[in-house]
Amino acid sequence: MAQSGLLDETDRVELIGGELVEMAPIGSRHAFLVDRLAECLGSDPFASPMVRVQNPIVLDEPSEPQPDITLLKRANHADRHPTATDVLLIVEGSHATLEYDRDVKLALYARDGVPEVSLFDVTAGELTVYREPIEGQYRLLRKPTTSEATAALLVPGVGIAWAEVV
Repeated sequence: MAQSGLLDETDRVELIGGELVEMAPIGSRHAFLVDRLAECLGSDPFASPMVRVQNPIVLDEPSEPQPDITLLKRANHADRHPTATDVLLIVEGSHATLEYDRDVKLALYARDGVPEVSLFDVTAGELTVYREPIEGQYRLLRKPTTSEATAALLVPGVGIAWAEVV
């Protein structure tokens, strides 16, 4: 659509279930938390995993969500966007879109087998960790307190110390 002139780089949209969905503007608190999380999750540019910030991944149905942070298996993605099989962890920050992220995007990630998603509620300052995707739903749900650190399931040594982020 960008090539045909219907969209340009200023349009904030995601492809979800074959439909273009307008993305909410990123507020300063949301942006700050994403920046802090990216710092916490990967400061070495050549370490494994690869950290991507607000870039698309390709899912079935067709969908190309743009998670706030994605930890990927290290590979060259210059010729294609990563798919769910490349993803180790997704972190989504939600301010005005909490219900949509939890009810729509989380189901897409689970359906395609993304092994772990951390969803942080910017307004409440709460983190929820979702694991074990089966039949379009995550079976394991955990809400750590702000004093707890959460370790990424598939990335030893990488985690989120929530008190250091907020």
